[in-house]
Amino acid sequence: MKQNSLIRIVGELISLPTEEEWFEFKENWYEPMGIGEYISSMSNTAAMLGKDQAYLIWGITNDEHEVVGTTFDYHQEVKNEPLEHYLARQIMPDIVFEFHEIMLDGKRIVVLVIPAASQVPTAFNGNRYYRIGSSKVNLNKYPERESRLFDILRNGFPTIEKMEADDQELTFRKLLLYYEGRGISLNQETFEKNLCLLTKDGKYNLMAQLLSDNSRIPIRVSLFNGTDKASTMYSVREFGNDCLLVSLDKVLEYGDVLNIPQADERNRLSERKEIMLFDQDAFHEAVVNAFVHNLWKDGNAPMITVFSDRIEILSRGALPPKQTREGFFKGESIPVNQKLSDIFLQLHISERSGRGVPLITKAYGQEAFEFRENSIVVKIPFTFFSADEGDKVGDKVGDKVGDKYAIKLNETRQRIVEEMKVDPSVTLQQLAHTMGLSYKTIEKNVAYLKKNKIIDRVGSNKNGWWRVI
Repeated sequence: MKQNSLIRIVGELISLPTEEEWFEFKENWYEPMGIGEYISSMSNTAAMLGKDQAYLIWGITNDEHEVVGTTFDYHQEVKNEPLEHYLARQIMPDIVFEFHEIMLDGKRIVVLVIPAASQVPTAFNGNRYYRIGSSKVNLNKYPERESRLFDILRNGFPTIEKMEADDQELTFRKLLLYYEGRGISLNQETFEKNLCLLTKDGKYNLMAQLLSDNSRIPIRVSLFNGTDKASTMYSVREFGNDCLLVSLDKVLEYGDVLNIPQADERNRLSERKEIMLFDQDAFHEAVVNAFVHNLWKDGNAPMITVFSDRIEILSRGALPPKQTREGFFKGESIPVNQKLSDIFLQLHISERSGRGVPLITKAYGQEAFEFRENSIVVKIPFTFFSADEGDKVGDKVGDKVGDKYAIKLNETRQRIVEEMKVDPSVTLQQLAHTMGLSYKTIEKNVAYLKKNKIIDRVGSNKNGWWRVI
């Protein structure tokens, strides 16, 4: 492995808040038997986590991740046998581990690169080890983990294409209509195979369930009137249990509803300038990325939360095994769900250019991203301008978003707003028919929306259209 690559990798590992099961920091520690157990345990754990390699690194403090350098000598002997030979002789099968030396901050660092197990688990001295937290354990004492590791080595890392759907009685009417709406006609006899919706055994996979008429996975947008979840919740909107593509469109449309245009009267000479609550393109990219890269195989959906000062978009799972943070911020996309990503590309929902993350960071900086242990969160902050002073304010966003679009809007009124966003020329009669309500009920709720300046009628009742303010 090249020196520059190792320096970059070690730097990224140091930047992580805690050690993880596939890398370990030491200072001058030396115990030949322990090193062999580390090779076995970290090789097996790397395979379980979908990593290509694991790393045992000398010269970095365990707690503070401080670069202190090391005197560890991997050329020394164990009972007249070179350490590397001693370890290789007892590692089965041979995984070709390698010791490397690098200089970091002017200090000597030793890196043991440990390839992930392949075909069978890696053993040392006849025992297969595994990492649980910071502990090395004998794998045969954990039969479920051992069985899962064998399954991964035999069949590959589990993906939404390989996992069977919970329900095999799936229908795809909405998926076919969605494709038609994008100008693509799917062959009803072959689309299931062409879109990779079947396992190798011919059963519907998890991706098929996600794209079916009922994904059976809830996707919710929660609104709070404060800056954390300890504050009062205004409402929870449900967009899931539907074809994933339809759910995505609904969430994006709801983002349009939340994105309030504000008049910026500062230094106005002629035309009034409107300032949006948040960057719509950044929000769009964050939501699309959350949907396409979410760890759906664990059964959890992305979570979207609206606070008084920001929107948080959480996707389940960490960075893909072969992804680095540097590459992530540069837009070097490595899909978590390759086949689902291909469908998003085919439908022009996302792009191959990898512009999503750079677009978000251009608007809000890298600090918009928070990497948690099992999730990635994008924070879209709100920008508000006072109509009187033209100054930014952030403390009362809940008054504008929460009151206007949640606490005052019941389900019927929210639905009316959404229908008007989709079709501004929709009539009250059409709304009544579409929503299955009486004309009088629609008329009453539309009057409420107009009174509270949530919608406005542009033009005549006969030839005009609705504008969502």
